[in-house]
Amino acid sequence: MPAPALVTLIVGTEELLVDRAVAAAVAEVRESDPDVDVHDLMPAQVGPSTLVEATSPSLFGDRRVVVLRSAQDLVKDLAATVVDYLKAPADDVHMVIAHAGGAKGKVLLQAAQKAGARRVDCKGPTKGPERVAFVRGEFSGAGRQITADAAQALVDAVGTDLREIAAACTQLVADTEGRVDAAAVARYHSGKAEASGFSVADHAIEGRIAEALEQLRWSLAVGTAPVLINSALAGAVRGVAAAGRPPKGIGEADLAKRLRIPPWKMRSLRQQARGWSPAGLARAMGVVAETDALIKGAGRDPEYALERAVIEIARARGVRG
Repeated sequence: MPAPALVTLIVGTEELLVDRAVAAAVAEVRESDPDVDVHDLMPAQVGPSTLVEATSPSLFGDRRVVVLRSAQDLVKDLAATVVDYLKAPADDVHMVIAHAGGAKGKVLLQAAQKAGARRVDCKGPTKGPERVAFVRGEFSGAGRQITADAAQALVDAVGTDLREIAAACTQLVADTEGRVDAAAVARYHSGKAEASGFSVADHAIEGRIAEALEQLRWSLAVGTAPVLINSALAGAVRGVAAAGRPPKGIGEADLAKRLRIPPWKMRSLRQQARGWSPAGLARAMGVVAETDALIKGAGRDPEYALERAVIEIARARGVRG
């Protein structure tokens, strides 16, 4: 088995696929060293001392994984520090860089490529047949089969959001046996209230703690992956922040496109944004980042971390300042 890459470059904007690629890179290192220390960082958590501490050679020979998410958003000086590091990466540090792949932060992207980083492209499906193929791949990865018409029916029922599609696949795998056909998809979506990370997130950002916790427990019970639930929480918080304080000069349709949501969703986001203060949103974003780290290795109980996140986000809605 080849040794894990010292530098892995994950390129793309489809967050579900990026999350999975990051998790796979970390898991690869953990196969060779189960006790590896993981630093999973968003740009707001990165400072000069953070980078120095995370990437300096260990006195005890301990291996580390340093994940830099949304690396294109690093400020210029910190990006330059990473570029300098990539010229001579430490042999006991595995750096995983997630980059959107556009013009922003291009110097860092090019530096990682020049350093010989293993590149993983995360381009999500954009057409109907590609989404159907994604569904069939989800079932195949779970050791199950779904018919072509059932996969199409699932896409038609759920929509275009890749996280929702993945969550629906996970729930169907948990709730059914054998080969899944169109009738099974129809029974599931007509006979059972859908519980997904998105319903958890909606209740949490509306400050409805009891309902959010109920949906969370149901989602976990039917097999929804904790990382998908937290991703939904993160997307909801970002959406509320954007809807509450939209960038100047950007129309609603363009903002919906930027957030990768249907235009009608903007109306509910604007309603959900009422009652949120900048301080509350900052607190909620911090909770999401902390929970992400706990789910991906820093904590021992992802379900407890999610319960705490739901409660903290719901309470953050009332924070003033």
